[in-house]
Amino acid sequence: MIKEELTPKQIVQELDKYIVGQKDAKKAVAIALRNRWRRQQLPEELRDEIIPKNILMIGPTGVGKTEIARRLANLVGAPFIKVEATKFTEVGYVGRDVESIIRELAEASFKMVKAEKMEEVQEKAKQLAEEKVLDYLVPRKVRAYGTLESYEEESPAREKFRQMLKEGQLDEKVVEIDVEEKPVSVIGGVIAPGMEDIENQLRDLFSSLSPSKRKKRKVTVKEALKIIQQQEAEKLIDMDEVASEAVYRAENYGIVFIDEIDKVAGKSTGSSPDVSREGVQRDLLPIVEGTTVSTKYGPIKTDHILFIAAGAFHLSKPSDLIPELQGRFPIRVELQPLTKDDFVKILTQPKNALIKQYKALLETEGVNLEFTDDAIETIAQIAEEVNEKTENIGARRLHTILEKIMEDYSFEAPELKGQYIIIDQKVVKQKLENVIQSEDLTRYIL
Repeated sequence: MIKEELTPKQIVQELDKYIVGQKDAKKAVAIALRNRWRRQQLPEELRDEIIPKNILMIGPTGVGKTEIARRLANLVGAPFIKVEATKFTEVGYVGRDVESIIRELAEASFKMVKAEKMEEVQEKAKQLAEEKVLDYLVPRKVRAYGTLESYEEESPAREKFRQMLKEGQLDEKVVEIDVEEKPVSVIGGVIAPGMEDIENQLRDLFSSLSPSKRKKRKVTVKEALKIIQQQEAEKLIDMDEVASEAVYRAENYGIVFIDEIDKVAGKSTGSSPDVSREGVQRDLLPIVEGTTVSTKYGPIKTDHILFIAAGAFHLSKPSDLIPELQGRFPIRVELQPLTKDDFVKILTQPKNALIKQYKALLETEGVNLEFTDDAIETIAQIAEEVNEKTENIGARRLHTILEKIMEDYSFEAPELKGQYIIIDQKVVKQKLENVIQSEDLTRYIL
């Protein structure tokens, strides 16, 4: 799972392609990831003793906390889920069951392993799909010997059709095929809040009890090949093996990102409406400390799952968390607010930079878009000023400002085909002038 050659420095370099700044946070997660590889090299008796050092990220919204965790999981193909701590207190005391975090992780792990196994058998599934489609186009004669059945030798017509199928000459021909239909669940909308897991289990139970039906569908040969290839691939893989591998990966490589942890921090006074905050922390504690959660793929031990918690901690501080939970997040990383220079880099440098996204979007309409350097500087300057004047929402402010600048161009793009649009400092100021001058408008619009 974790490649030996992925050193902490290389992990940070990979994260730098998408996230600007925040060297301390990147360093912390890179060490945590490398420690997982180190743990796998140890003798088994010592391996179980080493638990991951969970990380608490502290910093304002929009500075890259979630993005760091998500990119980290993508980097090594680890099962990853993001949950909001506030989900567990939505309706008074009736929030979601915290064990659903691990069930979601198991689901993510299962989908990942299944996709990999399906990829491995695609070639064989493709061959089987071709044979089945040929059976619909040129049915083979069956010769019976008592209870035994065998196909007669292939006719020249079938061989000719096979050649045409491989060359794509039959792609648009319509064929009637049998498709397996999964039974529609009758469960839904009857379960109380916080009981979603029971609802899912009931749905799985009913779907396994109901036999799958087959119905006839008229589709093109190209589509028939896709449908049958998918069905055959599912038959070729061993689902028990997939479930077993999914449980192993979730236990040893799973990453859980708990956002908004600061919203459940704070001492409860007993009479306040937030009395359930401490309850949520106590519920989270056994999951983070290490417990066994039953999932539909098998029991999952949470001892070696890496937990990354994050929060802005504007109104509370990490020491407001209950001591037991604080002790389970030994690594504290403070993320820095973003400056004008950071905004310039965010607009231009990452692989998924915002300006690159807008250029690509308008290119689909045949419009060439260009941002000048002074325009980018001005946008970054405005983003910094608005963040200081109003709420600091970090890089998300750039989305708002760019959308305001691009609004008219995006709207008129189909009529601007073939044109070359240059956005300079003058255009930026003209589009944002009225909004920036009025502080009230700035609050509402930007």
